Order: sequence, then structure tokens, then C-alpha cells
Amino acid sequence: MASPFSIEEIYPDDGHPLRLPRRQAGNSPQGVTVTLLADYTLRTRAAIPSAAIVALLAEAGVSTAGARAAISRLARRGVLEGSRQGRRSAYRLSRAAAASLVGGGRWILDSTAPAAPWDGRWTIVAFSLPQERSAQRRALRGQLRWLGYAPLYDGLWISPCDLTPKARERLAQLAPGTVTVFRAQQATLDGTGHRAPIEAWDIAAINRHYQEFLRRWTPLLPGVESGGIDGAAAVRARTEVMDTYRRFPTLDPQLPLDLLPAGWLRQPARELFSAVYDGLAEPAERHVRAVVARFTDSAQPGIAAHTTSDLLAGMHGDVRVP
Repeated sequence: MASPFSIEEIYPDDGHPLRLPRRQAGNSPQGVTVTLLADYTLRTRAAIPSAAIVALLAEAGVSTAGARAAISRLARRGVLEGSRQGRRSAYRLSRAAAASLVGGGRWILDSTAPAAPWDGRWTIVAFSLPQERSAQRRALRGQLRWLGYAPLYDGLWISPCDLTPKARERLAQLAPGTVTVFRAQQATLDGTGHRAPIEAWDIAAINRHYQEFLRRWTPLLPGVESGGIDGAAAVRARTEVMDTYRRFPTLDPQLPLDLLPAGWLRQPARELFSAVYDGLAEPAERHVRAVVARFTDSAQPGIAAHTTSDLLAGMHGDVRVP
């Protein structure tokens, strides 16, 4: 179950004082831990026995040692909070982590929703940082990439979307006095010497990612719809489809359809993701409840899988953060 993005790269930084799993190749045990807890305890921040978390991670291919190390590191980073349930230790998502994950889930789906009609204008971010400020330059570029921008030229990044107030604030913090933002239309030059803004993105590569997603998950759909996938398989598939799908807002940040090839696969991918993720919610929740029940003497009413509709709503009416 591999993903080129970590939790840190996918979910937005809302200024919470926590450190999410660091970037690394593949899907880390810490990333799987956060995904599992978010998928089944985000509404209530229910505490789960550490032994149950280790058992669930084992079903995802994480060793016992790797699982315990991941839990410990996430607790030190402020992502998890520890407690005692009798003689057993238990962990839940911290308040800051839950808030960030709620916002991140909504951002994933908002960013892949059908785009509003495009006004033909581009947001242009121009910046200039001297060589000795290379770390700041890398941070700025990383933030721009996360916001859906792409480099048309070195120091000139573009997006078809307007710059939100939160994005303005974030860019100002990263590079005060070195960034200029415009919202403008392209002026076409005579001849063939100009570069179209859409060429800042590798459209063919993005299309291949969509094709691979559809090829991977379409064969699973009959089993999802018939109820033939349950138990640990449902949990694994639900975790993996989220880990795979959540890369798309950074790959394809609502690029205007009239600039893209006919039959762009953004909407089919979104519909397939929703069908798999939502369709597996009930059997996956049952399995998580069953695993947790093996390690606790009390009921666990706080375990509840959420759906894409819940994520879009932000779950503000459901999430309780005592």
C-alpha cells in the first residue's frame, strides 16, 4: 500500500502546534496509524487501546515493533494523546490533529469537485529570493505546490484559482516582502514562441494517474456493491483508496476543463472513490469495532466510519472534542 504523499503533504497546515508525519518515500507506519484513527474515530476522538491499534496496523502490514514506534512518535509530536484504561494504555487523536484532519478531508473533496466556470484569468505568484535563502525558497515552493500552483518559469508560479485569504496569509508569513501576486489574463503573442500557462502542468502524466486509479479500483466495485468485501480486507481497501485518491488535489488543482483534453477523468475518479470509500464504510467499521472489542472490557460507542458526505460537511455537527 504505497503512496507518494505523506499525511503532512496532503492535509493543510492550519497553524496547529503539532508535527504530523514527516515526508518520506512510500506510506509510513505513522501515516497508516493516522489514517486508521481518522477514518473511525474522527467524529468523537474516541480513545483506542494501543494493543488494538497494533493489531489493526498488523493487518495493514506494519510490524508490532513498527506499530509501537509509530504510536510513540505520534504521541511525542502531539498528534496522539495517551491515557490509561485500567491496566491498558489507549490513544486518541489530539484536538489539533482532529481539527486538521477534518479540514483536510473537506479540502480533498472540495478540490476535486466539479469546478465553477473559469473566468479565463490566472493567479500569478512572482518571487525572488537570494541563493543564501535556499531553505526559505524551498519552503515557499513547497507551499505553492500544495496550494495547487505550478512553475511556469523559475520564480513565476501560476494557478487558475484565486488566492484565498488563508493562502495570502501563509505566503506572507513564508516570504515577507519578496512575493508579488497578480490576477490576470494571458495576452497571446503572434507566432509560436509563447508558452501556454497550462503547460506548467504535465497533463499527460496527470491523466496517467487518473487512468491508473480507475484501472486499480474499478474491478473492486462489484464486490463493494454486493457486500462481498468485509473484515480486514474492507479496512485495508478503504485506507488504500483514500491514500491514493488524496494526491489528486495537488496533481490536478481544478484545472479548467476547457484547457484539458476531452473526456478528462477527474469526475469518474471522484465518483469511483466515493463509491468505494462510502461503500466499505459499514463493513470496515464493523471490523474495527470487533478488533477493538478484543482488547477492552467496555463498549466503544465512539467508533464510527465517516463518508464523503460527512467530510464535505466538515462534520462540525458531529465531531466532539472534549
